[in-house]
Amino acid sequence: MPGVPDPSNLYSEIAEGKLSEAVKGHLPRVYVPNLQSNDVWVIDPATLKVVDRFRVGVNPQHVVPSWDLKTLWVANNAENTPNGSLTPIDPATGKAGKAIKVDDPYNMYWTPDGKEAIVVAEAFKRLDFRDAKTMAMKSSIDAPECDGINHADFSIDGKWAIFTCEFTGKLVKIDLVNRKVLGYLKLSKGRMPQDIRVSPDGKTFYVADMMADGVFVVDGPSFQETGFIHTGKGTHGLYPSRDGKSLYVANRGSNKIHGAKRGPGSVSVIDFASQKVVANWPIPGGGSPDMGNVSEDGKQLWLSGRYDNVVYVFDTTNGKVQIVPVGKEPHGLTVWPQPGRYSLGHTGNMR
Repeated sequence: MPGVPDPSNLYSEIAEGKLSEAVKGHLPRVYVPNLQSNDVWVIDPATLKVVDRFRVGVNPQHVVPSWDLKTLWVANNAENTPNGSLTPIDPATGKAGKAIKVDDPYNMYWTPDGKEAIVVAEAFKRLDFRDAKTMAMKSSIDAPECDGINHADFSIDGKWAIFTCEFTGKLVKIDLVNRKVLGYLKLSKGRMPQDIRVSPDGKTFYVADMMADGVFVVDGPSFQETGFIHTGKGTHGLYPSRDGKSLYVANRGSNKIHGAKRGPGSVSVIDFASQKVVANWPIPGGGSPDMGNVSEDGKQLWLSGRYDNVVYVFDTTNGKVQIVPVGKEPHGLTVWPQPGRYSLGHTGNMR
């Protein structure tokens, strides 16, 4: 992994204005994968208008920037069938290319040196390491105790990563040098861990748990749970602010089950320094904020409205929200371009 210029803030290079030369000429767009309509809708962030839409593979889950920032990959996991694929998007044109067949790509990350993709094959409890360009299979790591392996973040030096295990209430720590499982951590009251993000100093990992309605605090090096922060119903997605001082937490609300009424969705803001919630932004009328990311200037937080078929655009100065209708069941949208030297995956885990 390229060295961190500021060890006290590994997010120093994702600050406003620090766009890489690699994204020069890329269209300012928001790419929204719609899980049930099997398409991607493209939004112009300047006008909040949908400017394009195109079909992709079955069940697109996340739009993932490549390590070198030159391609956006749509992860189509096809819901446990053999029809999974990755669809490349050229961010200079906003157009999709030919899909590559890949087993169950629920999510995708990159090895810290950028040479391989880490395809999160959730249904198989497995991480598949593939060539970053061709997606040819290289090797795999099985994580048999990690049912629902899906989201991850990396140590400050890139030597290891922690993945969440959605259906077992656990975390798994992966040695990326020797390519092996280092151990599992059962969260004290964890039932459905989702997204995970590291603190600016690289020591603490924050784990969103959709059933615990808050964020677990885990010491990364010792791999021990150290605290819990209550945020809101259905805690799901985690995104650092551009200045590295705050963590935006998407609380998706309670799940939509057989038409039953859902609890209200919201966004909480955690101050990294104090580990306290300093703001909470409700969505008028409810809502289901899920996955997304922060705009290049840090002034907007874009989140998919998973069960409302919309995208939310939060003003990060006051929490006011605008709404853009999209396709059926939007999930892991990405805002592009984003500042940073390289991407570690997901919807823009930038360093």
